[in-house]
Amino acid sequence: MDLSLSTRTVGDRTVVEVGGEIDVYTAPKLREQLVELVNDGNYHLVVDMEGVDFLDSTGLGVLVGGLKRVRAHEGSLRLVCNQERILKIFRITGLTKVFPIHNSVDDAVSATD
Repeated sequence: MDLSLSTRTVGDRTVVEVGGEIDVYTAPKLREQLVELVNDGNYHLVVDMEGVDFLDSTGLGVLVGGLKRVRAHEGSLRLVCNQERILKIFRITGLTKVFPIHNSVDDAVSATD
C-alpha cells in the first residue's frame, strides 16, 4: 500500500494528514514533507495519523526526526492517533512520553501541552 499525504493550516498549526502505511518504503516521502514544511517556516505541526494502517520503526524514526527539527526552532509536533494497534507501538517504544498524542485534530490544535 502507498502513502498519501496532504497538508492544511488550522489556526497557527500545519496539519499533515497521513494515510496508508508508513514503512521503510514510504517513510522517506513523509520525511521529505516534514523537512520541507520546517524549511518553509512551519514549526508547529500536527501529524494526523487516523488514516494510517501500518507503522514500522522507520516511520517512528521519521516522526522523531521531525520532532527534533521543529524543536530546533522552538516548535512542536503533535500526533493525532486513536487506533489501538498504532498507539500500542508508541506505548511499547516509550514514545508516548515524547509525543503529545491526541484523539482528534481539534484536540491537537487547541492543546497547550
